[in-house]
Amino acid sequence: MYTCEKEGADAKILRIAFLNDRSREDYLGELEYVRYLFEHGGSVANVISSRNGNLIEEISYQSHNYFICLFTQAKGKGLAENHYQYREGAPLTEYYFNCGKVLGKLHQLAKDYKPVHPRYEFTDRFNVEYIGKLLPDSLSLLKERLAELLHTLEGLDRSRESFGMIHFDYNDGNYKIDFDTGQITVYDFDNSCFGWYMYDLADLWRSGTGWVAAEPDAGKRKAFMEDYFRTALEGYRSETRVDDALLEQLPLFIQAVLMENIVSEFEGMRNSSEEPECDEELSYLIKCLEDDIPYVGFFDEIYSSEEPFEYETRHI
Repeated sequence: MYTCEKEGADAKILRIAFLNDRSREDYLGELEYVRYLFEHGGSVANVISSRNGNLIEEISYQSHNYFICLFTQAKGKGLAENHYQYREGAPLTEYYFNCGKVLGKLHQLAKDYKPVHPRYEFTDRFNVEYIGKLLPDSLSLLKERLAELLHTLEGLDRSRESFGMIHFDYNDGNYKIDFDTGQITVYDFDNSCFGWYMYDLADLWRSGTGWVAAEPDAGKRKAFMEDYFRTALEGYRSETRVDDALLEQLPLFIQAVLMENIVSEFEGMRNSSEEPECDEELSYLIKCLEDDIPYVGFFDEIYSSEEPFEYETRHI
């Protein structure tokens, strides 16, 4: 990723991608969706067509194919860039509401989306066969738990109201905030796929844990999370509907988020030709899934406010 600046023009983001596990159609599926969202009022960083009128250009060099595309730069700053200080004079609840509202708009638009180049589905990547080969044999209990989780997910409804294109990585690292207005602009759709909208909502729930991770009292953490997610849902429901029956699946999809985190970690080790290993954070995620501890263990005795989301290193 490169930031491109020119006097008298807005900054752009140039992305040069060379991942071997993605095809031109995968990239087109992502970029067509971003363009669709932008043209229909979604608060996203738009993709800019090349001089040839294409969303993506392909260059071959030394037996590698490089896929190049250009985006507008999202307005504002990331929360981390602003040291996790929200805009002056505005309550944090405005931010929680806006996080839900922007996501709700994206999901509402997704319900009418008819792709030319469809992205893959959640179960194309997350299935028993693939995960069984990816994870070390020493994690047999984890494999068993993930097989049960996947079986449950496969039985869920896939209607227009529950299943469609999702961001699949919705967190403060993938959007900017205009600190003058509070407006959020989303980017980084390279993991977007067809899945359950509840997955993005589970990601949104998990994002809230950072605000209270240092609180030693589990009861206070739980009270905060209830208030936080209630406000985020108010924002979400201002743009689209979500039935209470779907919201009851939140603990299930938080487990699915942990599964994605674990799979991504092991994929990264495999792609880098590294020996599989578990640090404290990965060991924590595995423990939560193996012991079926809900809500990322945030309200469980496994959690420590002094060492958030960490568990003793696992030897595999």
